[in-house]
Amino acid sequence: MSWDKRLNVLLIGGGMISQEVVIPTLLQERMRGIVGDLHISALNSGIIKQCEELFRGGRFVGYPDPAKYAADDNQPSMYREAMGKLGEHGLVVVATPDHLHTDMALEAIEAGHDVIVMKPLCLKVEEAHKVIAAAEKRKAYVATDYHKRMDRAVRLARYRVRRGDLGEMLHGHAWIEEPKYMPLKFFGLWAEKSSPFEYIGVHYVDAYYFITGLTPKRVAAWGQKKFLPSKGSDAYDAVQAVIEWNDGSVLWVQTSWVCSEKNSAMTNQGLQISGTKGEYWADHKFRNLHILTDDDGFEQINPNFFKHYDSWEEDGTVEYVGYGFESISRWLRDIHSIHVETEGMSEKDSLAHREKVFKEWEDGQRPLPRQALIGVAVNQAVRLSLDNNNAYVVFDDKMYPKLSE
Repeated sequence: MSWDKRLNVLLIGGGMISQEVVIPTLLQERMRGIVGDLHISALNSGIIKQCEELFRGGRFVGYPDPAKYAADDNQPSMYREAMGKLGEHGLVVVATPDHLHTDMALEAIEAGHDVIVMKPLCLKVEEAHKVIAAAEKRKAYVATDYHKRMDRAVRLARYRVRRGDLGEMLHGHAWIEEPKYMPLKFFGLWAEKSSPFEYIGVHYVDAYYFITGLTPKRVAAWGQKKFLPSKGSDAYDAVQAVIEWNDGSVLWVQTSWVCSEKNSAMTNQGLQISGTKGEYWADHKFRNLHILTDDDGFEQINPNFFKHYDSWEEDGTVEYVGYGFESISRWLRDIHSIHVETEGMSEKDSLAHREKVFKEWEDGQRPLPRQALIGVAVNQAVRLSLDNNNAYVVFDDKMYPKLSE
C-alpha cells in the first residue's frame, strides 16, 4: 500500500503541556497534511477523558480507553500497545515526567520510530549517551523540545553574537520562575524527583549554549527548601547555579516554582548577557502587552509563545501560533521531510541519507542528542553540587560531571 505522506503520531503523556501545547499543535499539523493517525497514551483513562472533552472532534485514539477502564485505573505501560500500531512512518512524542524520558525514547528508537522529547532529554549523562548511541545506530531523528531556541528574542541574540556584535562573552544572568501551583498541583507526584532548575532552568542553559556555541566548564549550585516542605513535599522551592563556560564567561541562572499564584503571568523569565563590545537584555515575560478583564484581572501577555488567533485559512476557526508551536512543528516537519525524501529508497541508501542529513543538522541549530547532552550534563552537575554542599563540579571530555578536586 502506498504511503499517504502523513506521519502517524503517538503522544505519550496527556498532562498540562500536552493539553495546552502539544495536542493543539498535532491537530493543527494534521489539518495541514503532516499528521495522520493520532494516538494518545496517558497514565489513566481519566486523563484521556479530559483530552477528549478539551478537543471535541479531535479524532484521536486514547490509551487506556475510557469506555473500558475506570478513570483511576492506572495503566503506565499501555503506550507500548499504541507504539506497535504506528506502522512504518511513525513518530513518538514523549511528554511525560522527566525521569521517564529515557526508557520511552529508547523504546521508540528500538521500535524504528523518530522521536520528539520534551526538555530535558534525560536527567543523567549516562542516559543521554545511551540515547545518542541508539539514535546513531538506528539513524533515528531525536529532537529535544527546547522551545526557547524558537523564541525570536533568543534567535536575535544568537544572530548578533555569532556576528561578533557583542564581542567576547563576559557574563550573563537568566531568570525563570513559576507559581506554587506547578509543583503542588501539576507536578505533585514527581516534583521531588526534579527541581525548578532541572525542569525550567535548563531552558536558559541551552539558550546560552545555542546563542554562543560555548560549552560548560564547571558548575556550582545552591537550593532552598522552605515552602514546599511545609506542604509535605521534599522538593526544592528554588535553585540557583553559576556556570563557567570554556571561554571563561559566566552565566548565573536563578529558578523557582513557588512564586505567587497571583502573578500577572505564569512565568517570570528573561536573559541578560554582556560582552566586550555590547550587551543583550530581554525581559521574556514583559512583552509590552497586557489585558485587563473583570473575570481574569490584570495579565501580562506573551503573544509569541503559544496563542490562539483567528485563522487566516478558514474564517471561524482557530490557528495556533508561536514558538511553542514552532518548536514541535519544526521538528515534526524535519521528520516528515526525511520520510518523504527516503520513500522508495533501499534500506542502505535510506540510512545513509539520514546519517548525512542528521550530521548537518546537528552541526547547526537543531537540538539533536549531542546538542541536548549539554543541558543534561549541567542538570546533573547542579544536582551533584546540591548534594555536596554547593561544591564545584567539572566535566570530562564526554560531559560526565564530577566533583572538582
